[in-house]
Amino acid sequence: MSERESMPYDVVIVGGGPAGLSAAIRLKQLNADLSVCILEKGSEVGAHILSGAVFDPKAIDELLPDWKENGCPMADVPVTENHHWVMSGSGHMPIPHILTPGWMHNKGTYTGSLGNLCRWLASQAENLGVEIFPGFPAAEILYNDDGSVKGVATGDMGVARDGSHKSDYMPGMELHAKYTLFAEGARGHLTKQLKAQFDLEADCQPQVYGIGMKELWDIDPDKHHEGRVIHTQGWPLSESDSWGGGFLYHQANNQVALGFVVALDYKNPHVFPFEEFQRWKQHPEIRKILEGGKRISYGARAINEGGWQSVPKLAFPGGALIGCSAGFVNVPRIKGSHTAMKSGMLAAEAVSAAIAAGRAHDEVVDYQANLNESWIASELKLVKNAQPAVAKYGADYGTVLAGIDMWMRTLGIGLPITMSHHADHKEIGRKDLYQPIDYPKPDGVISFDRLSSVFLSNTNHEEDQPCHLQLKDPEVPITVNLALYDAPETRYCPAGVYEIVGKDEGQPRLQINAQNCVHCKTCDIKDPTQNINWVTPEGGGGPNYPNM
Repeated sequence: MSERESMPYDVVIVGGGPAGLSAAIRLKQLNADLSVCILEKGSEVGAHILSGAVFDPKAIDELLPDWKENGCPMADVPVTENHHWVMSGSGHMPIPHILTPGWMHNKGTYTGSLGNLCRWLASQAENLGVEIFPGFPAAEILYNDDGSVKGVATGDMGVARDGSHKSDYMPGMELHAKYTLFAEGARGHLTKQLKAQFDLEADCQPQVYGIGMKELWDIDPDKHHEGRVIHTQGWPLSESDSWGGGFLYHQANNQVALGFVVALDYKNPHVFPFEEFQRWKQHPEIRKILEGGKRISYGARAINEGGWQSVPKLAFPGGALIGCSAGFVNVPRIKGSHTAMKSGMLAAEAVSAAIAAGRAHDEVVDYQANLNESWIASELKLVKNAQPAVAKYGADYGTVLAGIDMWMRTLGIGLPITMSHHADHKEIGRKDLYQPIDYPKPDGVISFDRLSSVFLSNTNHEEDQPCHLQLKDPEVPITVNLALYDAPETRYCPAGVYEIVGKDEGQPRLQINAQNCVHCKTCDIKDPTQNINWVTPEGGGGPNYPNM
C-alpha cells in the first residue's frame, strides 16, 4: 500500500463556498505571505453550490469594496420588487410591508447565482495566491499527538466497490496546517466528527434543517420582471400540518429561479417534500408564470434553520467552524451567504493574528469572542425565536408569534426567552397515526418526476466505488423504518436514491442508488433511526450545477 504524501500550509480550508473563499481572501489580504489552500469536493468551485439566491452585500462590501466594478456577476440584478404571499389552494393574500420589520424588505439586495458568485470569488482568491484544489474532498481529519487538529487527508482515488484497488488507484494526500477551517456547508461529514470529538454542541440547542429544492426556468419574456422577488408560505404544506415555503426570483436573461423549502421537523411520515414542490408549482399564480417556459436545471440542498441558539462552539485546538458548518442562516430573511462570508472573515482575522504571534494548533478563542460581538450575532438574535415558534405553534399562530417577537426585538424590547429545538429525526410519527397523501402524477410540463429532475442536475458518480451512503446496521431500514414509518427515506430524498425492493415477494430490502445522490444530506438528518451516515464519495462526484 502506498504511503500518503503530505503538504504543509499555514491554513487549510475545507470547502470552496462563500465562507471558505471569504476566509481565504481575508487571510491573504492580511498577510500575503501566508500559504493558504482550499479543498473543494465538487468538480469545480460552484459545482455543488445551490441557493435561491437573494444576496445581502453587507459582507462582500467589507471584504471587496469594489466588487461591483470588478465584474462580480451578483451585481447584475438588483432586487426591485419584494412580495410575500400567504397561499391557499387557489389564491393568495399579499402581506403588506408595513406588517414586517424593514430588514425583511430586501432593500439593497441582489438576485443571481450563488455558484457564479463563488466562481468569481475563487478567481479573486487565486489572484491573491490562494491554491484551490477542486475535485479533492477532505475525507479524514488528522490529529496531532496532543489531540489538536493537524490537518486533513483527501480521499483515495481508484478504489472499487469491494474495497480493492483498481489500476488507477491513487492514495489520498495529507495536508498539514497550523490551523484548519471547516467550511463544508450544512451537515458536513467532518464537522459532525469534530462536534463529537470536541463536544462542540454541549451548550447549544440541536441544529435543525429544511430541505430546499430548486429549479431554473427560461420563461416567456413578456412574463419576466427582472429584479422581482416573491416568497410564499401556507399551501400546500398547510394540508399536512408541515411548514416551509416557496420562492420565485426573476433573474437575468428572462430566467427565474424558483424553489421550495420543507422544514425537516415534519411529523407525518407520508410527507413527500419533492412532490410538495411539484404541487406548489401547479398553484394558479405560479403556473401562469411558468406556462410557456422551459425547465433547465434542478438541485437540492439541506439548509440550517436552528439560528443563534443552535450555533455550536466554533473554535477547537487546531481549527474552527465557519459558514453553514456552524449554521448562521437567518431563517425569516431566507439568507445565510452574507453571515457565512463574515464568519469566514472573522475566523481569518483571528487565525492570522495567531500565526503572526507564532502560535499553531491551539484554540483561536478570539474568533468566537469577536463573532459574538459582530453584526452576525446582532442579526441572528433578532430572529432566534422565529423558527421554534412556528415549529411549536404551527404555521398560522407560530408566524404571528414570531412576527411579534421580531418586532419587539427590533424595537429593543424582545421577549425574555430563547425557545428551544428538537432534533428533526425525533419529530416523525408512526405511519398508522397519519393518513397517506395522494400526490398527483406529474404532467411533464410544470411538474416532473425525480429521475428526470436528477438528470438536469448533471449528477454523476463513478459507479464502481464504495457506497458513500453507509448503513450502520443494514437491517434497520427494513425492521424499523419500513414497519414503523413506511420507509420515509424513499420520500424525503429529493433524488430517488432509496428504494424498497422485494416487498411484494415478502423479502423487502433497501436498495441505495448512490449514483443519484445530489449531496443534499437530508437522509443523514431525517432518518429516524440515525442509521444512515453520509460520507464523501470519490472526488468530483455529485451534481455539476452550472449557475445555481
